Amino acid sequence: MTDSVDDQDLITIIDNAKTIAIVGASNNPVKPSLFVATYFASRGKRIIPINPAKAGQDLLGETILADLSEIPDDVRVDMIDIFRRSELVPDIVDQAIELFVPGLQTIWMQYGVRHEEAAAKARAAGVNVVQDKCPKVEHMRLSGAPNPFGLRGGVSSKLR
Repeated sequence: MTDSVDDQDLITIIDNAKTIAIVGASNNPVKPSLFVATYFASRGKRIIPINPAKAGQDLLGETILADLSEIPDDVRVDMIDIFRRSELVPDIVDQAIELFVPGLQTIWMQYGVRHEEAAAKARAAGVNVVQDKCPKVEHMRLSGAPNPFGLRGGVSSKLR
């Protein structure tokens, strides 16, 4: 099974995500999860960092939580961005469905992360799924935001 999201779907998913839980978030300055968190926080999105090894530490003004279940009940999570190995995805998806559906819009799996059965389960629960992509990279590509070298990327013709 392949993901059925096109460029317009991707930009809609990213634009509609106001609160993003990042599973596998790190405050280590060389970790890609920090780049993603910083990028979206600078664009007004709330980042909820999840990482049991870093629980209690600070990341961009938020306390890193050990687990999705520690997110307060009054917080609506729109997107979960997964920076974990593929074999760990089913448990994350199960927990996300249990805790945040209805309401959760998207489960996003980072580069190299795919799990077709978990993706199918999320879709069956009404959740969008993106696999093996980075929301920061996709947003930069589709919006024409500066790339890591400070140069402007082109805006996708699909968004013009």
